[in-house]
Amino acid sequence: MSLGYIIKEGMAGLNRARLAAFTSIFSLFIAVLLLGVLARVSYNAYEVGQSLKKSIDVEIFLIDLDDRTTRELSNKLDRNDLIQKVNYISKDSAAAIFKDEFGAGGGSLAKLDFLPASFKIEIKPETEISKVDSLVQQIQTYRGVEEVKFNQQLLQMIEDRFRTVATVGGGIGVLILIAALILVFNTIRLTIYAKRGLIKAMKLVGATNTFIRRPFVVEGVVQGIIAGLLSIGVMYLSFQYLLPKYVPQFGILEWPFGRWYYLCGAMLLLAMFMGFLGSQWAARRFIKKTSISE
Repeated sequence: MSLGYIIKEGMAGLNRARLAAFTSIFSLFIAVLLLGVLARVSYNAYEVGQSLKKSIDVEIFLIDLDDRTTRELSNKLDRNDLIQKVNYISKDSAAAIFKDEFGAGGGSLAKLDFLPASFKIEIKPETEISKVDSLVQQIQTYRGVEEVKFNQQLLQMIEDRFRTVATVGGGIGVLILIAALILVFNTIRLTIYAKRGLIKAMKLVGATNTFIRRPFVVEGVVQGIIAGLLSIGVMYLSFQYLLPKYVPQFGILEWPFGRWYYLCGAMLLLAMFMGFLGSQWAARRFIKKTSISE
């Protein structure tokens, strides 16, 4: 079968049911655009959460230990899979930090030698809060540890907020995609109905269902390409020019992985796939039902 014929018939199908095709393209455009916006906002929320996690340290305050015990404790912390970095702060360093933060008035207090030595550890950003809490409880049992402090409430809030955004955004995205898929399905179904006479004639001369189905699939993919390009254009112009003009905060949102083409390429492929899936579904179902004897 000629590739030119498939493409020509697929494009011609858009004119046979213009209102249905417009509705299908528009719904795909809205679906892919909203998913693109959700993906970009969620990516930035995830990056903010990860950077906040990196800024939250766990502090381990020590009783007076000899150098050997301090080294053993440091090595034990280094070997833990959840710990990214271990920093030791001696009593002299703690006094110097206290003096810098509180000025001349803090210098006299620092001389009282009441500040303990400590370890400040950085947890790997991808670590779950429950695992951090278990780690803290484990460290508290180590010999020489007097107290362990970390901001569990802040970490828990970050994780809960991101999980909520991801769940709600994902749920909305799935519902939108299902609605768009059904509209593509209906558009192709109407096109098949409009061409039912031609389909019967083609079956009479021996055309297979696969032969007849391909132009309709091309039509669905073309709808997806149009919707994908429109959604990419609207999102790019909105985030680059329109939204930052009125809401400057939108100007700081980064593209996923630092490049525009990753997300835009994914949006185009998703739109094409949805167009292909909806048209393939409709074509398989209704072309098979179009009987020669009807």
